[in-house]
Amino acid sequence: MRALLVVLLSVGVLTGTAHAVEKSYYSPVIHIDVENHRILISQLGGVFYIDVPEVARPHMEKLPISGLVDFVVEVKGENEMPVLKSWKVKSGESTCVYFNGKECRDR
Repeated sequence: MRALLVVLLSVGVLTGTAHAVEKSYYSPVIHIDVENHRILISQLGGVFYIDVPEVARPHMEKLPISGLVDFVVEVKGENEMPVLKSWKVKSGESTCVYFNGKECRDR
């Protein structure tokens, strides 16, 4: 009985670690892929895409190419694309300087 309890608790702990993690990336905008709803950014010499959720898609083209942006993303797994939660444009012109996950602000 105790062995079963230990196994169940272990499984619970291991599955509990599969939750998403929030990360922040300060990066230039390299490319905006409107058709596939993703933005190419860089971090530590590598480049990767972040997925843009439906609520942010109307605003993604407002990001300045080569502009520096602080992106907050949700990372669910190593083999999954990070999902955008918010952004704040630090350099470059944009009519959507701050996206809070729901709406854009120009300041």
